[in-house]
Amino acid sequence: MSDEMNEETTEVTEKETVETEAASEETTTPSEDDNGLAKGDSPDFKWYVAHALSGYENRVTKTLKERILNHNMADQFSDIIVPEETVVTNVNGKKRNIKKKFFPGYVLIKMIMNDQTWHLVKDTDKITGFVGGTKAKPQPITDEEASFMLGQATDGAKKTRSATTYSAGDSVKVIEGPFASFVGTVEAVNANGKLKVNVSIFGRPTPVELDDTQVEKA
Repeated sequence: MSDEMNEETTEVTEKETVETEAASEETTTPSEDDNGLAKGDSPDFKWYVAHALSGYENRVTKTLKERILNHNMADQFSDIIVPEETVVTNVNGKKRNIKKKFFPGYVLIKMIMNDQTWHLVKDTDKITGFVGGTKAKPQPITDEEASFMLGQATDGAKKTRSATTYSAGDSVKVIEGPFASFVGTVEAVNANGKLKVNVSIFGRPTPVELDDTQVEKA
């Protein structure tokens, strides 16, 4: 009886050990959320702007991350971001969301700057160098400037807007909201994307305020 209990105890202990080791491995494996890079919460991490060939920004982001991981320098890089915004376009009356780059040709990198990291970024294909400072000593941008470039300066979210620009005098058709199908004339354009449109309601001109995503050019 004693021997059987000892065998059971040994089996349970071995099982617990395997489960503990598995849990430990799961905990230490980087998740998709952290992207395999550092958190970047140390004051040594600063935001830098790298100049990339226009049209290759996303490829540069992928290539740079691969080089960072291959050179075992993930602890010195945090974020690699191409600033983008969501833009709404109206095509044949159908609304489409597309991604549009805020600053074509630029990539934001949060990193610890030293000789090794500088060379790694500078020698990445399609990157022509850093913006600001000197060629040998790039100048970081402030957190406020980085937030502005990321479109998060005010409310932490990117605002969806129309890709079409309007001017006073433009003839437009309302495609959304209570005035849908009405045709009117733009009287004024506000900086926040709001349009003052003069539409004919029951034969009388009536000014209404609309988002630029609610109309299309007639």
